[in-house]
Amino acid sequence: MPKPKGQKNTKNKAKHSKLMAKKVNKKKKEELLRKQRLKAIIKGASKEDDSN
Repeated sequence: MPKPKGQKNTKNKAKHSKLMAKKVNKKKKEELLRKQRLKAIIKGASKEDDSN
């Protein structure tokens, strides 16, 4: 049975938006950390090659 006219489902929409934003931010943060780790590894490897 449909909801009466004018009744909105804003509480669940807000919750969903919040959770999706959290998920996206977590993904971006993990990608950034991964890039930083890779840069550090590459930098360390290039220093090691220079010293040999």
